[in-house]
Amino acid sequence: MSGRKHNDVVAQKSIVISFRKALTSFSKALPMLIGVVLLLGLFRTFVSKETISSVFTGDVMSDTLIGALIGSVSAGNPILSYIIGGELLNEHVSLFAVTSFIVAWVTVGMVQLPAEAAILGKRFAIVRNILSFILAILVSMATVATLTVIT
Repeated sequence: MSGRKHNDVVAQKSIVISFRKALTSFSKALPMLIGVVLLLGLFRTFVSKETISSVFTGDVMSDTLIGALIGSVSAGNPILSYIIGGELLNEHVSLFAVTSFIVAWVTVGMVQLPAEAAILGKRFAIVRNILSFILAILVSMATVATLTVIT
């Protein structure tokens, strides 16, 4: 077999292997995504726009703090936070609140705190989570400020 044909065969095998891996990853993520869609449907059914408006008042500091608090106690795959954040934006929740929610979801782990404390030490786990919470708020403000300057 010539060098070019050999390279073509290798490339085709690589594409097939990559496609199988992507399909496997997608099939593993699909149940989680379906669950999120169903939960968002329940959320929209049982949580009214008035409730969301009463929680997120439009005040920059309180919305940012509330978003970070909700993100801190939430648990799940970070990809889900983007979906939920998008839905919150659709409900006219401020970008400050949504950004702090997403950053806190990814960095603060109140649900995992006992396990983290057992493995890495109580003091380290508490300090890391407090710093992550504070930084979630600061990153949120810096992100929105940067977007305001850019646009």
